[in-house]
Amino acid sequence: MLISMAGYGQFRKYSNEFMNIGAGARGLAMGGAQIATSEDAYTGFWNPAGLSELRGHSSYSLMHAEYFAGIGKYDYFAAAAPIGDPARATMGLGISFLRFAVDDIPNTLFLVEPDGTINYNNISSFSSADYAMIVSYGQTLYSDANQNFSFGTNAKVIHRSVGKFAKAWGVGLDAALQYRSKKLSLGLVVRDITTTYNAWRFSFTESEKEKLYLTNNDIPVKSVELTAPRLYLGAAYNTDLNQRFSFLGELNLELSFDGQRNVLLSSRSFNADPRLGVEMSYAKTIALRMGVYNFQRGLKDGDTSNLTKVWIYQPGIGVGFNIKQFRIDYAFTNLANQSNPLYTHVFSLHLRFPTKKFIY
Repeated sequence: MLISMAGYGQFRKYSNEFMNIGAGARGLAMGGAQIATSEDAYTGFWNPAGLSELRGHSSYSLMHAEYFAGIGKYDYFAAAAPIGDPARATMGLGISFLRFAVDDIPNTLFLVEPDGTINYNNISSFSSADYAMIVSYGQTLYSDANQNFSFGTNAKVIHRSVGKFAKAWGVGLDAALQYRSKKLSLGLVVRDITTTYNAWRFSFTESEKEKLYLTNNDIPVKSVELTAPRLYLGAAYNTDLNQRFSFLGELNLELSFDGQRNVLLSSRSFNADPRLGVEMSYAKTIALRMGVYNFQRGLKDGDTSNLTKVWIYQPGIGVGFNIKQFRIDYAFTNLANQSNPLYTHVFSLHLRFPTKKFIY
């Protein structure tokens, strides 16, 4: 892990990948298709332009998820509120914090004594943790009785650490647009629009350096890791089927430009990865959700020759309950794909309260 970060000033395909997991069980159950419709505290993650929709209330969100049988832990908190008179506010401000970490990793660097004996008392532990703080702003550019067009931006501060051995700080910016009418919604987000820079520093004692040398490991030096911009496009359609049932369908397209990836539309110039999610609601109280994303070409199960490739994808399902100011969401998602499942249970809580006045 440490050696892979030793290159200086390089674009990496999966740099800051923890920032692409998602936020909120609702969005994860819908395959991450949230660019066009997000309008609560989670919108700071998905599309900050949606903060202009926070008229009359403030929004708070909490999420916890565990991956790889509890080895990786992901926590997320966000708060958002309108600026000015909530009833007429056309601006919103939000802040988000997230952490993804693997804790209690055994450090076996000094497991073997100089005489060749094994001393288990020399095993210590450390954490590999990624943190991010996102400050979000959204503002309406044009609005009338039937539609709203808004702009948003994120300022991100990123901190990553691997025990006491390696630490990095990074900053980046996102820009976003969102258009909403009664039934149609459109969204556009450019993440890491200025390129996000992570500056890594490494710290080893002399005895640790000696042990790394004796075990044929390179000693990494300070470096800069670059995260290339990505473009997200979204379109959604929302309609009332009758007085009680409503339907929402959203399609997102993630475009990356940092080299060929294993996605549905792939080339050396750009890659396109679709995300599709649907939600069926009853009386604005209960919602059922489904989604698919991360389409890839993979080897067919049972093919011992390893020559036959098939299309695989990551599915998700979930449910949500609205109880007055509270919304409880649950998602059952697959971190791998439908043929090699690594299922994860995700719970999140969203709170919405009337706001009299915020900031001025």
